[in-house]
Amino acid sequence: MQWEWFDPIMVRNFIYAILGVLVGILSSIGTYKLINRTTHFDIPNELEKGNLAVGIVVGGIFIMIGLIVGLIIGMSLN
Repeated sequence: MQWEWFDPIMVRNFIYAILGVLVGILSSIGTYKLINRTTHFDIPNELEKGNLAVGIVVGGIFIMIGLIVGLIIGMSLN
């Protein structure tokens, strides 16, 4: 009676969700650094100058983070 609330499948899915979010964040950071190294300009400097195109690219990276996190949490807690 003491462990009625404990569901091993739910705990496993929660761990999958946490690990998936970490993988998603690390992959987005890696993508940002890869884009920063492969382009001929520095992203932080261009953002300070007000470059709209670079801002859209960085915004796309943040949208990618949101999609990855949302899909992973949604699929793992299914």
